Amino acid sequence: MPLTGEYEPSPVGFVAEQVELYERTGGAEGDTLQDRPVVILTTRGARSGKIRKTPLMRITDGTRYAVVASQGGAPTNPFWYHNIVADPHVSLQDGAVARDYVARRVEGEEREKWWAMAVQTWPDYEEYRKRTDRDIPVFVLEPSSS
Repeated sequence: MPLTGEYEPSPVGFVAEQVELYERTGGAEGDTLQDRPVVILTTRGARSGKIRKTPLMRITDGTRYAVVASQGGAPTNPFWYHNIVADPHVSLQDGAVARDYVARRVEGEEREKWWAMAVQTWPDYEEYRKRTDRDIPVFVLEPSSS
């Protein structure tokens, strides 16, 4: 079931602008960060209940996607991490296609597999891991059956 409600753009200007451009053009523009493909993750705000959208690196095995809560190696998780923990039902737009997914945090061997795919997509993740003492969460998004 698609997420509905009031959309609140990111207070970070370039993030809000990239989301707007990506959605307005069906992913034809605003679809990269440093020449790497991005997707738009849509979550429900854990506290506000408002719809939130975030461009993230495109990490996929063809059916499922992974999202990495790196926040550039900051000591805290990004806001969208808390949104997913509170409500794992999310939407993801990859190009012109938007679908509903259910997120689950992965651990152990499964996490390492997705982490390797993430680093292949965005090598900076390894540098982010060195910058922080926290275990950077990785979520796998699986297509929703509802």
